[in-house]
Amino acid sequence: MTEKLHSEQGVYSEDQIYVQQHLANERTFLAWVRTGTAIIGLGFLAAGLVFNSSANQEVIHKLAAFTGITSVLLGVLVILFAAKDYYIIQRGIREQKFRPRTTIIMFVFASLTIIGCALIALISMLMMWN
Repeated sequence: MTEKLHSEQGVYSEDQIYVQQHLANERTFLAWVRTGTAIIGLGFLAAGLVFNSSANQEVIHKLAAFTGITSVLLGVLVILFAAKDYYIIQRGIREQKFRPRTTIIMFVFASLTIIGCALIALISMLMMWN
């Protein structure tokens, strides 16, 4: 049940008092969604290289497919983690408790490291073969 707080301007619920925190939480969620979408875009970029490689470059084909599929899966997971974090933080704002969320940050760091290494390997192989 939401408590009512009184001030000179009137009566406010707790959610109205913490509106800035809720709006910041929404902006953070949308930023994570953009990050996940960008990671998915990297996957499509890598998968596009599959179609540009010739059939005898099987290693490049497999590496591009791996990078593409992995990027799409990791991007979707980032968006799912972001949604989970959004609701956890929303509850924390209502309960006036703050716990830093490091799980999603570490996951994105690891994901981008994996994708970056795979893209470096893919581009290096493309440069050697061409």
